[in-house]
Amino acid sequence: MHETLESPPTPHSEPAGWWRREAGLREALAIALPMMISSLSWTVMNFIDRLFLLKYSPAAVAAALPAGVMAFAVISFPLGVASYSSTFVAQYFGAGRRTRVGPAVWQAVWIGVVATPFAIACIPLADGYFYGSGVSPEIAALEVEYFYTLSFSGGAIVLAAALSAFFSGRGNVRVIMVVDTLAAVVNVVLDYFWIFGYAGFPEAGIAGAGWATTVALWFKAVVYFALFMRREYRQEFATLAGWRPDWTLLLRLLRYGFAGGMQMALEVAAFGTFMQLIGRLGQDIAAATSLSFNINNFAFMPVWGVGMAASTMVGRRLGENRPDLATRATWSCAAWGSAYMLTICTFYIVFPYLTLKPFRLVADDPVEFARLEAPAVVLLRFVAAFGFFDALNICFAGALKGAGDVMFVFIASVAIAAVGVLATYLGLEAGLGLYWCWSVLTAWVVVLGIAFFYRFLYGPWRTMRVIEPEVE
Repeated sequence: MHETLESPPTPHSEPAGWWRREAGLREALAIALPMMISSLSWTVMNFIDRLFLLKYSPAAVAAALPAGVMAFAVISFPLGVASYSSTFVAQYFGAGRRTRVGPAVWQAVWIGVVATPFAIACIPLADGYFYGSGVSPEIAALEVEYFYTLSFSGGAIVLAAALSAFFSGRGNVRVIMVVDTLAAVVNVVLDYFWIFGYAGFPEAGIAGAGWATTVALWFKAVVYFALFMRREYRQEFATLAGWRPDWTLLLRLLRYGFAGGMQMALEVAAFGTFMQLIGRLGQDIAAATSLSFNINNFAFMPVWGVGMAASTMVGRRLGENRPDLATRATWSCAAWGSAYMLTICTFYIVFPYLTLKPFRLVADDPVEFARLEAPAVVLLRFVAAFGFFDALNICFAGALKGAGDVMFVFIASVAIAAVGVLATYLGLEAGLGLYWCWSVLTAWVVVLGIAFFYRFLYGPWRTMRVIEPEVE
């Protein structure tokens, strides 16, 4: 399935030490840090969003996560395919074939165009899914409402991912940091107005949160497109001349992006099913789980940015035909990701109540929040237990994807997720409860992290390329 290239090592001299040398810690940090800040900006946005919803209604908090996950699952396949264009950009850029960069991005943009009506067309499926999931009718109604509003943002998510690949694949990650942060600020401001009904906005509750996110995501997509069309990019990277569908390149993107898209879709759907199963345990348990995952985003999303940095660095170095530097770049990114995750997880264990304090301060009913806080403290310990392996998962999977080893990532992710969902269901049927579900989730993440680490050490990814050989 993969084109393979062998290359003799290139002699070079470089400073000694992990910090200064090529593809070392300094270079990895320069790419990863803006991506971490970009991811963290959206994490903060979601955190504030949940704070607002908790103040508005605890039931809204319980409904927001499963509905949001399933809305994301609907567009996760085209999103996964479109996002994979960053690997094409990285490898074309590393190979010095710059006029192929613009056309590669445009193929992903066309996928986003198709995804827009598809996401909206899935709205009628919401009633059957959420009301049939076993949660209370009150929660199901809120889930349907939130899913409806978020469905109008599906195309924007895919388009923004496609256009941001132009910047991430070339390592121009500061642009992503700025644009994503601006969009997050827009979302937070609109959240406040639209949830509670300030500044002339209607008091729309959870629907207001959904509409605020939708507007912010379309804002982000438009800004990325405007930057993508700058004159210097049109000249150097053919960002305008490459707008037409290139069926050979599009099929190539679909060929490699299919596994990534399916992996994202099925993994997100599995996680959404996991959340729906936990919803059967009651509103308080669902809300406590939602709070724990929202807090965990502070660890997960920045490390996701490190994983994107690993994918970019590996893609560029393989485009340069330097698998030795691709390997080193992966270790550098894994070092940063692991260090960050271990720091955060230590904080969860030592200061769990301080971590939950922002939610406690905005809760209208302290007694009601106390019912959520007690299980949430325990769940944070589960997060701390699997956090390091989550970092391995993200960083090494990013490296494998940057090379083109997407089929292994797909098979491992889907197989382990399927076992996790089945074990969760059987445990609930046997009456094992919340902590069984989270034990399954912990094992799920640990096994996945080990699988990707092993593949990185012994897999064939160093000889893989996703771009076509250059015709002499």
